[in-house]
Amino acid sequence: MKDTTTTAEQAGGVRRTTRDLTKAAVSGWLGTAMEFMDFQLYSLAAAIVFNKIFFPDVSPAIGLIAAMATYGVGYVARLAGAVYFGRMGDRLGRKKVLTITILLMGASTTLIGVLPTYATIGILAPVLLVVLRLAQGFGAGAEIAGATVMLAEYAPTKRRGLVASLVSLGTNSGTLAASGLWAVLLAVLSEDQLLSWGWRLPFLLSFGLLLFAVWLRRNLKESPVFEERPDVVDGVAMSRREVETAVTKGADDDAGLLEAGLKQRKGKAFFLALGLRFGQAGNSGLIQTFLVGYIATELAAERSVPTDAIVYGSLLGFLTVPAIGMLGDRFGRRRMYLALTSLTALTAFPLMMLITSGSTPALMLGMVLGLNLGVLGLFALESVTMAELFGSRTRFTQLALAKEIGGVLATAIGPVLAASLTAATGSWWPIAAMLVVYSLITLVSALLSPETRGRDLVRLEDAV
Repeated sequence: MKDTTTTAEQAGGVRRTTRDLTKAAVSGWLGTAMEFMDFQLYSLAAAIVFNKIFFPDVSPAIGLIAAMATYGVGYVARLAGAVYFGRMGDRLGRKKVLTITILLMGASTTLIGVLPTYATIGILAPVLLVVLRLAQGFGAGAEIAGATVMLAEYAPTKRRGLVASLVSLGTNSGTLAASGLWAVLLAVLSEDQLLSWGWRLPFLLSFGLLLFAVWLRRNLKESPVFEERPDVVDGVAMSRREVETAVTKGADDDAGLLEAGLKQRKGKAFFLALGLRFGQAGNSGLIQTFLVGYIATELAAERSVPTDAIVYGSLLGFLTVPAIGMLGDRFGRRRMYLALTSLTALTAFPLMMLITSGSTPALMLGMVLGLNLGVLGLFALESVTMAELFGSRTRFTQLALAKEIGGVLATAIGPVLAASLTAATGSWWPIAAMLVVYSLITLVSALLSPETRGRDLVRLEDAV
């Protein structure tokens, strides 16, 4: 392939080479991998050692609750980061924001590895831990949205689904890397070694990845779509008042494009995107979070069985994600959404029958299929469809908010509701019913959405 490919045909002459596209793809994958690795490193540390290191003067149960609370504050910060950096990315460009967010995430994660413990500085230790967790979440709130926007805006129109889906692979890579690091530590270190210095290693090792990611993003060119936006002048988007003035005075071709952006009524595309996100995030919370604990406690299986199933499912995801991306390019986003959500809803009860059959191979097969159908496959579609739904003037902000709000609502409500319903009924069927409901929410959202494949991403207005 020659190094002269135009990677955004819709972008009015702004050219990006194959090398530029490769850098953007690696950057998007790496940033998402770092985001999920950082959060997985922290969640595992919170569950394994933080209650003993940062909260030793309370009972083990209270210490675990406190450690998990520090994990939870990051999700509050994510929403604030989505708003702050989303607006910045729409006004000042995608590249600048992505450089800041990865610095913020990576530096916060590395600094956790050098924190003094409660034994050294007392109550200040958990306070500093919460501060770093907030900073980490603040950066992460716009990372995956920014990477999604950048890749979608870089990609050739006919391969946009495949290229944008690569962001989704970062989730697998980060989760597997963090889990692998902790598995090695737990296997080779004694408990004393782990508590004294071993727990710091995963956080400190992330520094090398941070340096490479920052270097890569500093050498990445700005999104061609952002540069071609009619409301961007000298690298900065015009304010609404400036756009109105330009529309009033202008008689060139851009005046019509600017006016279309001004007249766009916001809201419908956002709620459709929220529905698309809700199903994927809800299924993820049930399969990747709730079922792991349910299988170990209610089905009396070894705890390694569901976690191994997640690992195998994530590995299969390296094939599922790009395959769904390519099929979306071939048959359209809407058709693929309808197919995947219908399959997930139709197979929810059969898959739960496999999982609860008492057979370990059947259990693992059910988990692997559920993860790839209802979570990773939808994630691959979500990466491109949500970017195409929004106009370029507010794409970053709306996409970040839809992802974070949908994720928090679905993942916060789902596991708690599932635990309550399974306890009340003494059965697994509420889990399958919830998978059906979540999938139907996304199915209805897809039915109400327009087909976005091939949409001109430079346009300022939303697709609906």
